[in-house]
Amino acid sequence: MLSRTMSDAAAVHDRRPHVVIVGGGFGGLTCAQALARADVRITLLDRTNHHLFQPLLYQVATAGLSPAEIAAPIRAVLSKQENVTVLLDEVTGVEPKAKKLHLRERTLSYDYLVVAVGAVNNYFGKDGWAEHAPGMKSLDEAVELRRRILVAFEEAERETDEKQREALLTMVVIGGGPTGVEMAGALADLSRTVLATDFRRIDPSKARVLLVEGSERVLGGFPAHLSESAQAQLKELGVELVLGQRVTRIDARGVTLRPSSGGEESLTPSRTVVWAAGVKAAPLTRSLGVALDKGGRVIVEADCSTKEHPSVYVIGDCAHWAHGEDRAPLPGLSPVAMQMARCVAENIERAIDGLPGKPLRYRDKGMMATIGRSRAVAKSGPMEMSGFVAWLAWIFVHLWFLVGFRNRFVVFFNWAYSYLVYARGARIITGERFDAGAPPPPPEDVDGDMPSSSMRAQQVAAPRA
Repeated sequence: MLSRTMSDAAAVHDRRPHVVIVGGGFGGLTCAQALARADVRITLLDRTNHHLFQPLLYQVATAGLSPAEIAAPIRAVLSKQENVTVLLDEVTGVEPKAKKLHLRERTLSYDYLVVAVGAVNNYFGKDGWAEHAPGMKSLDEAVELRRRILVAFEEAERETDEKQREALLTMVVIGGGPTGVEMAGALADLSRTVLATDFRRIDPSKARVLLVEGSERVLGGFPAHLSESAQAQLKELGVELVLGQRVTRIDARGVTLRPSSGGEESLTPSRTVVWAAGVKAAPLTRSLGVALDKGGRVIVEADCSTKEHPSVYVIGDCAHWAHGEDRAPLPGLSPVAMQMARCVAENIERAIDGLPGKPLRYRDKGMMATIGRSRAVAKSGPMEMSGFVAWLAWIFVHLWFLVGFRNRFVVFFNWAYSYLVYARGARIITGERFDAGAPPPPPEDVDGDMPSSSMRAQQVAAPRA
């Protein structure tokens, strides 16, 4: 289909500067809201119709929360902001010199562009591993992980072969950062408390949860003593720490590991593997024609603009901002994206008035990671916490950043209920697939040809929330 220029009557006659924001995450949404009173017209583009609270995806994956509790429709969030138009679409290319975005079926012109497309899973050149080890960057991935986890217990209940049953009840989380630690702790909680009395032929509390990390400690970005506290809390939950091991292969059999110092490989049979070992910038950054770091993030100026194209700003997980005293790039955290967004909103208004941009003044909000039920570690400035107090702080911070009062109320109520009665109400298996692990490959037809796309969709499509 031929590309066409978006030129509805209102846009043609509207002389206000056009700000296009790509991405409805924390960065993109905050930037749009910060421009609420600016004399601009805003178009916010996203491939999904919802703002997603990614820090709680692991709660969906482990049946602690339902998808709707950590997502809010973007249109609903911005419905009262009259200078915003929301489009469900996908950017296929960018022409920064011409100030044009190419969408699936049309072209969109802009005066100022804000790229806030976030990050995707990074398998470090082993993209085939994604089939067997999904990450947690979308609701679809979290729901598919939930299916795999719950079905593994169901299949183990009917499995008669002991070795196959052990593989079904062995769950491997790869990556010892905050996401991996949170996921491993939640899996241990799920098997040892929530599902403990639900089955008759298996004992879910005997399930193995392995956390694999290539270095010698988890939470490498935290102070060493908080990392040690996290490791102790994980062990209390029954999580097995596999430190100093590198992944060399992931397939239907499980995970193959090799010591980081060298040595022989060993296979850990498992039907449920979770990838939490790294992310990289979304592919769109490569079409901007600007300098990138090795992770694909755009190297931005102090005011979050690009050196090559000053009217293009990049924020959040896809931006490499390294203008602090230590010259270290800012981490991919929601408070970072939100601070960048407010800085960019102010600088767009300054640019419209002919003023130079102001550099981002980053304020470190700290780091935290939850470790199962009532355990966590946290650091904010000189203040450091671990255990139950840190867990309470983690709950408060996460509820504070949830979009919408209803989301905060529902999530808090569900957490309180789960805490008191050791129950999780989101233990729903969808997709009508009864086997654990990755979907089977599509079968060939009688002539040896691949089935039609419609047939493949029915055979291997992942369930959706």
